[in-house]
Amino acid sequence: MFNITRKSIEWGHDTLTLETGKIARQADGAVVATYGETSVLAAVVFEKQPKEGFDFFPLTVHYQEKYYAAGKIPGGFFKREARPTEKETLTSRLIDRPIRPLFAQGFKHETQVICTVLSHDLENDPDVVAMIAASAALTISGVPFRGPIGCARVGFVDGDYILNPAVEDMDKLRSNPEQRLDLIVAGTRDAVMMVESEAYELSEAEMLGAVKFGHDQMQPVIRMITEFAGEAAKEPFDYQPPEYGALFDKVKGLGEDAMRAAFAITDKQERQTAISAARETIRSGLSEDELADKNLGPAIKKLESKVLRGDVIATGRRIDGRDLTTVRPIVAEVGLLPRTHGSALFTRGETQGLVVTTLGTGDDEQIIDALHGESRSNFLLHYNFPPYSVGEAGRMMGPGRREIGHGKLAWRALQAVLPAATDFPYTIRLVSEITESNGSSSMASVCGGSLSMMDAGVPLKAPVAGVAMGLILEDDGQFAVLTDILGDEDHLGDMDFKVAGTESGITSLQMDIKVAGITPAIMEQALAQAKDGRMHILSEMGKALSEGRTEFSAHAPRIETMNIPTDKIREVIGSGGKVIREIVETSGAKVDINDDGVIKIASPNADAIERARAMIHSIVAEPEVGQIYTGKVVKIMDFGAFVNFFGKRDGLVHVSQMAAGRIGHPKDLIKEGQEVKVKLMGFDDRGKVRLSMKAVDQTTGEEIKEEA
Repeated sequence: MFNITRKSIEWGHDTLTLETGKIARQADGAVVATYGETSVLAAVVFEKQPKEGFDFFPLTVHYQEKYYAAGKIPGGFFKREARPTEKETLTSRLIDRPIRPLFAQGFKHETQVICTVLSHDLENDPDVVAMIAASAALTISGVPFRGPIGCARVGFVDGDYILNPAVEDMDKLRSNPEQRLDLIVAGTRDAVMMVESEAYELSEAEMLGAVKFGHDQMQPVIRMITEFAGEAAKEPFDYQPPEYGALFDKVKGLGEDAMRAAFAITDKQERQTAISAARETIRSGLSEDELADKNLGPAIKKLESKVLRGDVIATGRRIDGRDLTTVRPIVAEVGLLPRTHGSALFTRGETQGLVVTTLGTGDDEQIIDALHGESRSNFLLHYNFPPYSVGEAGRMMGPGRREIGHGKLAWRALQAVLPAATDFPYTIRLVSEITESNGSSSMASVCGGSLSMMDAGVPLKAPVAGVAMGLILEDDGQFAVLTDILGDEDHLGDMDFKVAGTESGITSLQMDIKVAGITPAIMEQALAQAKDGRMHILSEMGKALSEGRTEFSAHAPRIETMNIPTDKIREVIGSGGKVIREIVETSGAKVDINDDGVIKIASPNADAIERARAMIHSIVAEPEVGQIYTGKVVKIMDFGAFVNFFGKRDGLVHVSQMAAGRIGHPKDLIKEGQEVKVKLMGFDDRGKVRLSMKAVDQTTGEEIKEEA
């Protein structure tokens, strides 16, 4: 019934297996990839007729995690998987980015790739397995795909690169000083196509080494998919790239001069208006048949690309007049918004981000329900890209894939310099509002986010800046690496290479390639230029603020921590939470206790925090012999008085310890409810507390030394 093809190799620390012919047989290509006990089904379907009127390739990639894969039931009221999680959205983008450039030029047939996590062993992350499964499914489907691609995750411990580190190691990246890198690299046999990373101030050489290591380690996977396709691939789809040479020649003759003049305008809005006018000039010189040609759009875009790219290669000058390495003018400001906890406005050329910091307590942490378990995050970064930022009127919707992806990139860049939660017990939320955009708004979010947190008083280890690099790569091998690219250079260029970091090293790197990969030499030059650009941006940011403020905003909560023995947690909480509720009500502060005995006390009022701290201390602390305490007389007896002197702890002041001289009855000296100063003399054989009043000056509270 089934015609099954299966291949396996030993890869890293586990076995990688590809299988087809048993599941999803009506798809054009379907592969189950298994690594360890993590399995992902990738199914590929493409329409056999092209989509008319599309000026882009209609490819969609969906990665979905099923809770049954880890033996879990989804939370919430509906108990089923709903809208994509952040992890699913980011992984969908991760798979899309390296495969999209490898489809045949001009291919406009709607194509869909769906990757479903069927099993998760809680050790091997399904994202790498899903990319391998998608690559294999595309390779055997018959679609015009110039693959296969491979993929690998790379860690970095004690100077050594690690292939496919475990999920647990990557989840604890911030708290594990030995593990300094989480990098995913994808590529073909000859070149790298995509890089996504989270790093802890690695040098350019270390990052380049990680990319090369990952590319080398994926080669057995690429060979395996090639052999697998040799046995299981369908007949290639009969697709011929469109031929519009004659149409392009006419378009070029009609509009090249106007297009070159348009690209010489430095202002973005004026340049866009001139480009639109050049397009109309071209259309006015075409016949009705030429205007109806479906290749007219690609021909005009090809002209725009050739004008921009050719001028950069020939002259070394760019459309805004800069050379290849100059960063656009920068203005950085902090403290703009009076009621927020921290704010910064970062402007670089025509790209601008308003980034706002809000500090919260432990209750504000985000609970993340993932396949491998539930976790909490105390650092949130949300990126918004409203239509007005590019001078357009558009629909206002919830965050899309772009917003989630750009926000996560900025999050990765900044999380490496955050203080430890034990040193700074706040939940931090950054919101980046992109108010203008002409290239690299995610890196503006990094720069603005760093300044905004410092303005809020977050003690960052170091400021972070980011810069986007571009590439013009011609067929004859000539290339130009561009620092701080514009939107048009991103759109018409061959690479978007974003690098963020401190003066000491890189904290995040993301690379997208539109051609069939780049060489190590190009990547090395891009990293070197990016470092120079980063250093320049950091110096400009330093003019606004070079380190975190020492004082918080008056509107930010104050949080202090204290540690208590775990066997005292029950006493602080009390039966049914009675004691901790009393502490909160009496002090006016918010109190949170975790299972390790770490207590967070939060309030805008310092006195409230101190009251709560004193109340907790009185419950958990032990009295010290020789110390002087202020107590209250709770009961008077013939032989002395009982004094409540330490929390709920009472002790006996014997009549002989009440005063230096002889007294008749304790009531002659004190009365119930009176405050007295006592010294803890020690404990008797039965553990009873012995106190002394005569050893303390009742007026000053100072100890009275006995004369010899």
